Amino acid sequence: MEIRAPGKRIAACIAGAGFLLATVHASAAGDVKAGRAKAIMCQTCHGLDGLSKIPDAPNIAGQPEPYLVEQLKAYKSGARKNEMMSVVVPNLSDADIENLAAYYSAIEISAGKLPGG
Repeated sequence: MEIRAPGKRIAACIAGAGFLLATVHASAAGDVKAGRAKAIMCQTCHGLDGLSKIPDAPNIAGQPEPYLVEQLKAYKSGARKNEMMSVVVPNLSDADIENLAAYYSAIEISAGKLPGG
């Protein structure tokens, strides 16, 4: 086990955090406006507001953009399976995926008053 001086540990943490932020920023390359236009095809299940319209569809509003990109690519590659998504996703380009992810991640969500409180 390597023991590092506190200064070296802090520097390693800062470098790691910088790499992580650069990776997330690089993944966040979609166009929100183009994503909104493409989201018309998603509205039956996910709605333009990103809130599920059918019981089996997840709410995707406000999800992190890199997460949405990763999931859409997993559906497209077949690594993740869903009957409805297998019909829609094969026709999406990489730019479409990035734009949809940018759009749905940009939707602000908030929690209202909890019932019984």
